[in-house]
Parts: sequence; structure tokens; C-alpha cells
Amino acid sequence: MVKQMAYEFVNSKGIKYYLHFKDVNLKGGRLQRIYYFARDVRPGSLDEVPAGYRIVETERNSMPILKAVGPHGPKKGPPKPKKPEKKKK
Repeated sequence: MVKQMAYEFVNSKGIKYYLHFKDVNLKGGRLQRIYYFARDVRPGSLDEVPAGYRIVETERNSMPILKAVGPHGPKKGPPKPKKPEKKKK
């Protein structure tokens, strides 16, 4: 049996985390894949960061999270112009 190597990330505090995924059913019945880091290797471990994602550390506690980049990331275009307020007579 070949043991899968989990992707290892060491945060700025020197703590090792391993990347995992899990497919969950949402209330509406849609299947969603979630990614998470754990301090130990569990079933569902991944050997590389998924395409379209990058690892960032949270500022508060230095925990690693995956952030979407590129076409699948958050849409941050220019802000929408505000509608002018109606003047009262």
C-alpha cells in the first residue's frame, strides 16, 4: 500500500499544518468541496495546493487558509457608482 504524502505548510510560528479536503452537502442539496488545514494527517489529505488557490496566514493567529486567486477568486472590480439622492423641495 502506498501512503499518500500530505501537503505540509509551516506557519510563521513554526507549527506544521497539513492540507485536507472534504465534500459536504449544503442545505440546498448542492455538493461543495471545502479545504482545511489540520495539525495531523487525516483521510482526505492532499499532496499539493489545488489550482487557482494560494496559502495565506490569518493575521490574528497565523493559521493557514486557502485563498482563491485568478478567475475563481473574489470579484473585486471598481466600486459601483452611487445613485444620486433625490432633492426634496
